[in-house]
Amino acid sequence: MSQDEAVRSTNDDAASCKRSAVHLGYWTDPYVQYFVRAGDRKPPEINRGYYARVTAIKLLVQQFIQVTQRQCQVVNLGAGFDTQYWNLCDDVMTPSVWVDVDFDAITTAKIHYIKSRKQLNEKLVSPVYMRTDLHSASYHIVGADLRDTDALMTKLCTECDLDCTQPTAFITECVLVYMPAIASQQLIKTVAQTFNTAFFVSYEQVNMKDRFGEVMIDNLRQRGCSLSGVEHCTSLDTQRARFLSTGWTSSDSLNMLDVYKSLPQTDVQRIEQLEMLDDYDSMAQLFEHYCVTWASRGSSLFHSISLRHSHVLSHSLSHNRSDSHSDSHSDSHTNVIDSTH
Repeated sequence: MSQDEAVRSTNDDAASCKRSAVHLGYWTDPYVQYFVRAGDRKPPEINRGYYARVTAIKLLVQQFIQVTQRQCQVVNLGAGFDTQYWNLCDDVMTPSVWVDVDFDAITTAKIHYIKSRKQLNEKLVSPVYMRTDLHSASYHIVGADLRDTDALMTKLCTECDLDCTQPTAFITECVLVYMPAIASQQLIKTVAQTFNTAFFVSYEQVNMKDRFGEVMIDNLRQRGCSLSGVEHCTSLDTQRARFLSTGWTSSDSLNMLDVYKSLPQTDVQRIEQLEMLDDYDSMAQLFEHYCVTWASRGSSLFHSISLRHSHVLSHSLSHNRSDSHSDSHSDSHTNVIDSTH
């Protein structure tokens, strides 16, 4: 299996983990079931990890959409089978344009699922389906290699008609770390150079120089996944620096344990009642090796967007409609959590 094939396989792992957590009631997502079959039940620390990840990304994206009054664009790089667009439709919070980008093989599969499910395609206005790409009034899917920034920007600005003068958010979840450091830095820099007013959200590994991180790297390597960009995952400082050195004017970052503690605690208490967790310390160690970083340029409005406690407490969690649910230490936990896309 090639490196690219191994990376693509992480999409299936992530989708399966999300469906597991949704089935148990961690959050509501009626659409994930259309992209992945039900699989084995995941361990509680993995379900809580995905809950924290999905909630954190959603909070940042919703804040971005709100401060721009929905007059904005969102690009999900390495989106896989992500369902945020459909859930935002239900919440009446869609931006002007949403674009999902991934390898051709993944976008081809995603387009097939959308075409075959009324619940998905009925949300799209005047869709045009191609093999690897899909274009509609406000939602697009494009197949692209993120290492080729020129081709990517051509697809975004020409085929998806993105307006480079409009506020635009970019999302990456365990994507940059699989790219060579030079390529990921070029991608981040190109986004800053192309879009006048931009916001970036990145979820990936951190603290990878300690023993736990080394085990995680070894486990991924055995699966054929090399963390080519791991040098930026040394600390929260290196995560922030990668943006500040490439044209972004502000950047902040939290590890996932701090994110988990900063989420609205009434909802955290709800999900902690769903299943018993035997070893909180193991979960905490796991969460300390993932982080969310957000960066901005071009507008002081974005300075109010944050995951820090005072901001999050004032932001409602519209996705937690609890009455509407859809269907060695290091070795044991890194084997599961590293299967993220």
